[in-house]
Amino acid sequence: MELIVLGACGTWPSAAGACSGYLVRHEGFTVWIDLGSGTLSNAQRHTDLLDIDAVIVSHSHADHVVDLLPYFYARHYALGEPHDTPLFWPPGVYPRIGSLLSEESIQDLSSSFLISDVEPGDSFEVGPFSITTAAMAHPVPTLGVRLEAGGVTLAYSADSGPTPELPKLARGADLFLADATWQGDGSRYPPDIHMTAAEAGDAAAQAGVGRLALTHIWPTLEPDRSREEAAARFDAEVFTLREGMTIEVGT
Repeated sequence: MELIVLGACGTWPSAAGACSGYLVRHEGFTVWIDLGSGTLSNAQRHTDLLDIDAVIVSHSHADHVVDLLPYFYARHYALGEPHDTPLFWPPGVYPRIGSLLSEESIQDLSSSFLISDVEPGDSFEVGPFSITTAAMAHPVPTLGVRLEAGGVTLAYSADSGPTPELPKLARGADLFLADATWQGDGSRYPPDIHMTAAEAGDAAAQAGVGRLALTHIWPTLEPDRSREEAAARFDAEVFTLREGMTIEVGT
């Protein structure tokens, strides 16, 4: 299984970065997870946009979904109007996206993609992937995602505060992509929005994962400090994600 990082910035993109977005590939099948600002541009460095086989959106916040709109425009107006690409998202995303579209475009979106609402906790299969979801600690319905294929497992927290669902979702995963938006600076952060790097390390240790990849770090923070704070809680490999990285998940 191969992971390509399209965007890893938290909440807003850095000058050379992008918000959340990942391509996951196995046996020639490509899943695009989250379409934050800047990810559409970066995706085209790695794939033809017609070669995306399925899309997963973790939740309705703009830094995870906003590039779905220009991706849809490209598909509908310039790329031969592909139809029925599977698109999975939790309840609440469709109304938010639809509020930015005309009635005609809403209908076109529904034909361009084969849309499925996924309740947190549901499981499904697409291509070679078996996918399990879990409800994350976030203000809107949010899917944590576990992808399994070829004996390899990738877990992704999306946006989440600490929750018992995270160690369950990531249990024994080869690679765990964890929200590490904040650092241990003494601030009192809301408990149900994001994690500090140390809390991401705690979740990885509880889950017994192989490697921990920190993502969604605020662009104003120093990534090395986030890595150090997570590594103090998790004694296996810890690294921070950056745009353009390609990672073999099972190695």
